[in-house]
Amino acid sequence: MTSWAPTEAGLHEILQTIRDSTDNNAAVQREITVKLNNFTRAPEYIAYLVYILGSLPHEEDRIRTIAGYLLKNNARLITRAPPQVAEYVKAAVLHAFSDSSSMIRNAASQAIVAFLGILEPKNWPECLQHLFNMLESPNLEQQEASFNVLDKACEDYPRKLDVEINGAWPLEILIPKFLTLSDHPSPKMRAHAISCLSSFVPIGSQSLFAHIDTFIACLFKRASDEDPSVRRHVCQSLVLLLASRPDKLMPEMANVAEYMLYSTKDRNENVALEACEFWLTFAEDPDLAPQLHPLLPKVAPVLLDCMIYSEDDLLWLDGEIDDAAVPDKETDIKPRHYGGKAHGLDHEVDGQSQEKRVGPYGEELGDDDDDDEDYDDDDDFADEMSTEWNLRKCAAAALDVLAVRFGQDLLSVLLEPLKSKLWSEDWLSRESGILALGAMAEGCIDAVEPHLPQLIPYLLSTLNDQKPLVRSIACWTLGRYAGWCTQLISEEHKQRFFVPTLEGLLRMVLDNNKRVQEAGCSAFATFEEDAGHELVPFLEPVLRNLVFAFDKYQHKNMLILYDAVGTLADAVGPALQNPAFVDILMPPLTKRWSKLKDDDEDLIPLLECLASVTIAMGPSFVSHVGPVFDRCHTIVHKSLMQYQAFVQNQDLEEPDKAFLVVALDLLSGLTQGLGMNLEPYIARTQPNILECLTWCLRYPHAPVRQSAYALVGDLAMNCFPLLRPHMTAVMQELILQLDPEPKVEFISACNNAAWSVGEVALRYGRDDPEFQQWVNPLVSRLIPILLHPKAPRSLHENAAVSIGRIGLMHPSLVAPLLPEFALNWCQALYEIRDNEEKDSAFRGFCTLVQTNPPGIAKSLLWFCNAIVRWTQPSPELNDMFARILHGFKQQDAAGWAKETASFPPVILQQLQQKYGV
Repeated sequence: MTSWAPTEAGLHEILQTIRDSTDNNAAVQREITVKLNNFTRAPEYIAYLVYILGSLPHEEDRIRTIAGYLLKNNARLITRAPPQVAEYVKAAVLHAFSDSSSMIRNAASQAIVAFLGILEPKNWPECLQHLFNMLESPNLEQQEASFNVLDKACEDYPRKLDVEINGAWPLEILIPKFLTLSDHPSPKMRAHAISCLSSFVPIGSQSLFAHIDTFIACLFKRASDEDPSVRRHVCQSLVLLLASRPDKLMPEMANVAEYMLYSTKDRNENVALEACEFWLTFAEDPDLAPQLHPLLPKVAPVLLDCMIYSEDDLLWLDGEIDDAAVPDKETDIKPRHYGGKAHGLDHEVDGQSQEKRVGPYGEELGDDDDDDEDYDDDDDFADEMSTEWNLRKCAAAALDVLAVRFGQDLLSVLLEPLKSKLWSEDWLSRESGILALGAMAEGCIDAVEPHLPQLIPYLLSTLNDQKPLVRSIACWTLGRYAGWCTQLISEEHKQRFFVPTLEGLLRMVLDNNKRVQEAGCSAFATFEEDAGHELVPFLEPVLRNLVFAFDKYQHKNMLILYDAVGTLADAVGPALQNPAFVDILMPPLTKRWSKLKDDDEDLIPLLECLASVTIAMGPSFVSHVGPVFDRCHTIVHKSLMQYQAFVQNQDLEEPDKAFLVVALDLLSGLTQGLGMNLEPYIARTQPNILECLTWCLRYPHAPVRQSAYALVGDLAMNCFPLLRPHMTAVMQELILQLDPEPKVEFISACNNAAWSVGEVALRYGRDDPEFQQWVNPLVSRLIPILLHPKAPRSLHENAAVSIGRIGLMHPSLVAPLLPEFALNWCQALYEIRDNEEKDSAFRGFCTLVQTNPPGIAKSLLWFCNAIVRWTQPSPELNDMFARILHGFKQQDAAGWAKETASFPPVILQQLQQKYGV
């Protein structure tokens, strides 16, 4: 132990604060929190904590344990502690690890794990040596305690352990020791051994892989272990090996598969869940599909059986009651994450990016992926089942991936067992069959489609089931097949499937069970998206049902209802402008709006909902615009003031940026819906809302900037005269945001900035002298974005569109630069679907080509490829294409013939057919 010692006064103050922390009084707790935070500024604080933990045997164990947990939570302070303090803490925490009290040992073990991770084993080798020595101890309690720490360390930071320390690799000693201990008489020791070993599989540790055959033999030996925890770790290890070293399992796959199938049916759900992960991992790897395919007849029925609710699930769900009138607990409501809208362009293949991008010769292009996409982290099985990852959820996810991978072959295997479940007398079997049908929807749609004329009426009939859990899963599965139900193939299809599904889901929206309401409302939102304008004839009953739900729903489902109303507005658009529909929908929204304070988190989803409603209602919203616009201004101004106060005083709580983001998005909605009608509302704001907008453009958090730049583009499109006086300030920020290598979190903000530039350029008009000052600064930043090989595809596209639009308005300034970007420009936009945005960009590009014809010389193939990819260019653009192509041919017929001789035949054929060249 080092020479550090506590002072009496310091020890007394910290000890008394910890004792006081056991008082449940809220005011006392707040005072304690402030004191504990202040202690962290003292360089010796962690030394006092470890002294209390390990050197005060007469103090209550509870108080010493609290000190231990504070020590763990403040472990990072060791990096700035004086050397003698750090040395004392390291020695003292190992000493406390040998305390006679299990509470103290446990707290010390957690602190050791934290310190070892922060210091790293290479800077604290004596800790590893101490733990290894304890593994060798004849005392089982010490062995287990040591292994507990090592297990957690291996799980949390395996790479930090896989290092050379003083010329030796600790894992070269530890891994053989772990392998030996996998035969230990104690099941805890066996479980720890296999768990530690498995932690080094995903990182490809050579120290483990040097013993991989021994490790696999050890797993097979322990496969039938009597202890479920050991079996669980065996299954977990086999899953990790399948993901990292499938080559080592394939020779034994017949035996491994049999074992994992057997384990997937294990009576212990933890073992079964780990085993089920094996099939999910197997299915997710396309390279392993040939090995998995022959196992389908055995695997798929087992997964189907795993999807039945367990007794624990049913206890947890308590799904039998009509609980619509029971208020929600705040713990039932998951935190929601809000991000602003990002501007993107649709691609030619079903609006999705193609799996492989091909060039004019059919060659595969590198995919400069959309890193900026906001992927939805909630998996498809999150809401219709418990929030915990469990066997049922894992099996459903595995079946989903198998369906995508094997389609018809999977259905062929499952058709009979699925039928027996769907028509079973046992409601639990029926429910699991309906879940399976929904899980297979994406991958098996072609195979299932011939059966849907029988299955959809069956699913609709189950909406009348007495069991809420059956009604709930039926809603979810109907949502998965909403795309088929909403295809209006014929009037008969409409009457047999579209209308009954619409009516059935609306009924579930108003069910007396909250879980069914949630599933019904979510499925109906999916139905709305797929149905689009086909909902218009049914708008009145749809609105009346949704409005009735406002009076019926509790807190959690109200948030889903806002989403359903917003989705409806997006789906039917201007049809919502009917005054009768405005009169139905606005009163409940206004009522909710008036009840919520500016800092109520429920205001956020309501603002999101209103953003869609205002765009759809357009001019019909004008009688409601005043209070909505004023409140948005208040939220924006207040949020900016709060953030400024926080910057000046870091002790204040940082304001929640979500309010600012959704207020900006709602202002975008008002701008799109009402355009120049907003002039009097903008004029009366103090400070002016557009001045506030320029502050938002430089806000440090990405989602705020993202929504602010979206608002700039919407203002430019819909009421540019109001924005124009503020453009100098806006452009200063906008130019800076155009970054060829933005940080990942700022990609969407950069995207929106790039898009808004093009909208602004169009509104200024041809050769406008005010905009001319910004052409070179803008283009000098947009071109590097377009040329950057690692920029996301969406950023390339928005940069290309804006370069084209600036070129359309200011060709003489941009045309000299054409050789720099022509090739990349054509590559960025040839896959985009025809629309006005693409049309104006191409008209600009053609204007640049007409201004500087030699600028396209090295990119002619890609230019022609982009031209023939158009399905229906506007007459003006089509004429520009024709004039440019004929101009090139007439100017140098021999050169044209030589250049085009190497074009792919399909392009030559299209050029001849469409333009006669």
